[in-house]
Amino acid sequence: MAVPEPITGERPEDNRPLAGRRIALVEHRELDRLGHMLEELGAETLRCPLVAIADTPDPAPVRAWIERAIAKPFDDLVLMTGEGLRRLRGAAERAGLETGFRDALGRMRTITRGPKPARALREIGLSPGLRAATPTTDGVIAALSQEVLSRRRIGEAGALPDPVEPYAYVPRADNQQIAGLIDEMSRGRLDAIAFTSAPQIARLFEAAAVSGGEDRLLAALRATPIAAIGPVVGGELQRHGLAAAIMPQGSFFMKPLVSAIVAALSR
Repeated sequence: MAVPEPITGERPEDNRPLAGRRIALVEHRELDRLGHMLEELGAETLRCPLVAIADTPDPAPVRAWIERAIAKPFDDLVLMTGEGLRRLRGAAERAGLETGFRDALGRMRTITRGPKPARALREIGLSPGLRAATPTTDGVIAALSQEVLSRRRIGEAGALPDPVEPYAYVPRADNQQIAGLIDEMSRGRLDAIAFTSAPQIARLFEAAAVSGGEDRLLAALRATPIAAIGPVVGGELQRHGLAAAIMPQGSFFMKPLVSAIVAALSR
């Protein structure tokens, strides 16, 4: 059984807040950044990236959606993730439609779920027209429920929907690596496991199901403090009968997550 290779912070001092702590990381895109922050604080990290993000396998529907958006900008555009907007921009650039798409975005009211899509808008000089008070799907629904949406071209409460999925999550670690991670949790060798997206949790349970190990995984996770980057991840954990023991409050990025881990594990 392959066990993900642990990486230890370089400095030998033992007075850092996470010295002697072993933390599993399943992030992919910002794995090195997250790992470095924790290792600088003395932690040993066990890295097992579970999913990667890739462009959608069929680009034709994405291009057609961009062309519709340019030809007749939507009344409202709900942005669930920053990654989604960046992938749409990439698709528009490859199609030679970047300028037209940027102009169309400026004519839509954008509704954002959380800070990441708002940041992606600011990268191109735009700001959200409406922000969900809570960075979850329910938060977006609550924000839109206060609006008159009849016949508007969005996807909620009587509106005319036109959804697009510009990216997909694909497996990263193989089942053997994931089995090694589960084994480390089961043996009580980890002080925490950190989740930064809901698909990571889905992939973990999918891999466990291959060998009929769902019950063992649940027991391992219940015995290991779980750090979640925000309420979306927390909601996915709840769907599996789990709860996050560690979660930042009010700001759901890597640095607040690290701060929350330090606060929980350095007591």
